[in-house]
Amino acid sequence: MTHPLVPQIIDLAVPVAEELELEIVGVVFHTNQRPPVLRVDIRNPHQDTGLDDCERMSRALEATLDAAEVIPDTYVLEVSSPGISRQLTTDREFNSFKGFPVIVSTFPPYEEQQEWAGQLIRRDETSVYLNQKGRAIAIPLTQITKVQLDERR
Repeated sequence: MTHPLVPQIIDLAVPVAEELELEIVGVVFHTNQRPPVLRVDIRNPHQDTGLDDCERMSRALEATLDAAEVIPDTYVLEVSSPGISRQLTTDREFNSFKGFPVIVSTFPPYEEQQEWAGQLIRRDETSVYLNQKGRAIAIPLTQITKVQLDERR
C-alpha cells in the first residue's frame, strides 16, 4: 500500500528531476523503519545512471522537501537507480530495451505457457512481440502480468 504522502512527494520530485535532466522511476516511503526511509529511484535517460546523478538528485530533492515541510518528522532520504532487473512499464522503456532479452509472465497462461522468454521486438495497443529464435510471437496485453529484463542471458 502506498503511503499517503507519496503523491505529494512525487509532485515535488518530478520538477527537481526534470531540471537535472533525470526521471523519477519510483518512490516508496518506508515508515516501518526508525527513522522512516524515503527511497526515490531515478534514471538518467541520456546515459547509465551514476553515483553523481544520485548525489545531485539527493541534494536538490532534500532542499525541496525541507522547504516544503511535507514530511513532519526526521527521515532518511535514499536516492538510487532501480537497476536493470526491473519491470518494463512505460513506452519509453519498451522502446529503450528493444532487442534486449525479456521475460513475459502471463495469466491465465497464453498457449498453455505462463512464462515467455525472448528478445523484445515491440509493444503496441494489443500485444507484446518477442523474437524466439527467429520466430515472432505476439502475446496479448490482456494476459500479461509482467514484462521484465532477463538477467539470465
